[in-house]
Amino acid sequence: MSTTMWFQSYWPGMKADVGGKAASLGEMTGAGLPVPPGFAITTGGYRRAHDEADLDATLARLLHGLNTEDTDMVSRVCSEVRDAIRTMPLPGEVEAEIRRSYDELCRMADTVNLPVAVRSSATSEDSPDASFAGEHDTYLWVRGGDDVVDAVRRCWASLFTDRATCYRVVMGYEHRSVEMAVVVQKMVRPKSAGVAFTLNPSDGDRSVVAIDSAWGFGEGVVSGEITPDNFLVDKVLFEVSKRNVSTKESEFVLTDHDTVEKVDCDAAKASEPSLTDDEIKAIARLARSAERHYGSPQDIEWAVDLDLPDGENIILLQARPETVWSKKAPQRITEGQNPSDFMASIVSTLVNPLHARKK
Repeated sequence: MSTTMWFQSYWPGMKADVGGKAASLGEMTGAGLPVPPGFAITTGGYRRAHDEADLDATLARLLHGLNTEDTDMVSRVCSEVRDAIRTMPLPGEVEAEIRRSYDELCRMADTVNLPVAVRSSATSEDSPDASFAGEHDTYLWVRGGDDVVDAVRRCWASLFTDRATCYRVVMGYEHRSVEMAVVVQKMVRPKSAGVAFTLNPSDGDRSVVAIDSAWGFGEGVVSGEITPDNFLVDKVLFEVSKRNVSTKESEFVLTDHDTVEKVDCDAAKASEPSLTDDEIKAIARLARSAERHYGSPQDIEWAVDLDLPDGENIILLQARPETVWSKKAPQRITEGQNPSDFMASIVSTLVNPLHARKK
């Protein structure tokens, strides 16, 4: 198995080797959706490093007799395990391929020491460790081959969080059975960012795209720390049918020392919309394209990239199935139903035909 996989080389049979996050980025790239370029370090890279460092012996020694009810012991032992992984030497070929791929990404972007995001990519939705995918590490604004290699090892080490390790012990799963793929992707420098749903998350209406947006990085929107602007866009005419511009008192921005931090929003733009109408419509069209490709409502992360020209600066960062309303059966039209509800149902059928729903 190759150590790295470029997004454009992805095919569905590789998902178990590259994890859900890399698979999503690869599939979007293959569908022609605008995704920042990058590659994944496959589970094969992790397994070769694991085996060459004889990590099984280290895990057996450190985790032998672990008392999952002793929180101090768990914290100490798991910290030692993570340290062992963060400091283990990599096989020469594995490290060389990671560095070569990063250098190629720098050449593609025509940038020396290109800043990248290094993200853990859980390898299987039904694996015993899948419940802890959100706990696995992500590192932003990583620059240079040395730091990229170090961040990859740190992502691997995050397989052994206290909670995930205890879960495997209690359930009787083997620690050697878990694996980690890692995504390395060009960083986006966003003017604004947020999420888009290809239905209205408040009532499940599939005739609209709902967009939440704020200035700077999208962390504040995803975490709920910032009250975002809200927009509803009709899926047929792509007109903005509803807008709610909030007072955004803070934003997440890049500092001079390559960290993303929360700062007070400039008073002049705090109450200004974080997206132009052209940007709103462009995001809605891309979200609709993603929904058509996947054949189901999507939950999408996006950004407006300051490094790209207008008209080409909307970037998709992630797409995943919407899981709340998509599982509910569609409502039937009943006698006496409000005409506006009836028309909404017609529009919903136009943009989500029956064959797509069955898919």
